[in-house]
Amino acid sequence: MRNEVELDITAPGDLSRALAAEIGAGIRNGRLSPVDVAQYCLNRIEALNPKLNAFITVTTDLALEQARIAEEELRQGRWRGPLHGVPVAVKDFYDTAGIRTTAGFEHFQNRIPERDAAMVTRLRDAGAVLVGKTNMHKLGMGTTSLESFFGPVVNPWSEKHVAGGSSGGSAVAVAAGFCFATIDTDAVGSGRLPASICGVTCLKPTYGMLSGEGILAGEETDPAILVLSHPCLMSRSAEDVALTFDALTGTPVPESSTLRRIGIATNFAGSEEIASAFVAVVSIIEAMGIETRPVEVPFDKASFDLTHIQRDRTRIDALLFEDVDAIVLPTLTEPTPTVEEACRRGDLAVSPDNTFFCNYFGLPAINVPMGPDENGLPLGVQFVAPHDSDASLLALALAYQRAANGRFVPPSLPG
Repeated sequence: MRNEVELDITAPGDLSRALAAEIGAGIRNGRLSPVDVAQYCLNRIEALNPKLNAFITVTTDLALEQARIAEEELRQGRWRGPLHGVPVAVKDFYDTAGIRTTAGFEHFQNRIPERDAAMVTRLRDAGAVLVGKTNMHKLGMGTTSLESFFGPVVNPWSEKHVAGGSSGGSAVAVAAGFCFATIDTDAVGSGRLPASICGVTCLKPTYGMLSGEGILAGEETDPAILVLSHPCLMSRSAEDVALTFDALTGTPVPESSTLRRIGIATNFAGSEEIASAFVAVVSIIEAMGIETRPVEVPFDKASFDLTHIQRDRTRIDALLFEDVDAIVLPTLTEPTPTVEEACRRGDLAVSPDNTFFCNYFGLPAINVPMGPDENGLPLGVQFVAPHDSDASLLALALAYQRAANGRFVPPSLPG
């Protein structure tokens, strides 16, 4: 991973295009002030969030306090790691002590937890700066983020199209430069789907790799959701997600991936436009010198019937990865639907047909951009690997993004 900042980070406009790795490196070497970076993000949120509605709660005072603490710690030579002083956000599913946690639900609008969720504690320990709690599809029960007590999330690329969900607010916040990483959840693809739509990167790790403790703690929860939902990480690039993963788990990402035989899914759900974009992805993978072969994904075995889920999770590595080290397939089944189309189709208007099997089987999966579509909107592709191959999967995604010249391109927004 890079150690040097590539942007002219002394120019405020450049921060809207910056990566977490660049911000973290600039803070560590003293070229950036954590307070200045936090204030930049808060100013950007103040200017643009009224239109995009990515945040339910903005934690201005807390963010500036944490930034000042980070600045003083760094002045004393106490560096906590790559997220130290970097602005982040948390999906409003995760409890935050003294800060409301609502899940976009009317009956939780004044719900204030007493304890932080486990992932929030990890962010604090890593020295990250929390700028707020992101908007989401109500109770995580949809893939559009149109349904929230606090109003719909707006796609920063096109207000006529949905932002995806349920982690739509986080995908918008990362894409729009409100923060540089987020902690989210993915139960049917609900982290990867909005990441694909908004042109950012999302890792859903192996089930159990990240703790879900403190997601609406004490509230009644569907047992199926507890088994299917995975805490996930979102940022602007595979490099940034790798950095966040390392900071929160202590697992470094290797310089090169051991996943060298890639299965090309042949039975994914996809429109002609999606299939055409995917052909270009496969060409890049083959140009990387990676061996490819066709595979069929057992989509039909994934369901909300949990009767055999533990058995199926135990067997999937041998079944799906006997002859390949990882598989690749599109994230979306079609280009992003319009708000009008989504309102007609309902809460699952962004189809999880290509993503849900990873939740059922508990497999690590990462979405990276592969677009744009014919309307100039982002599309995404996902790499999937066996259980506990998260670090090597990240290395594969990082290698792919480099081969595809995948420098993050932000939506066109003021400032």
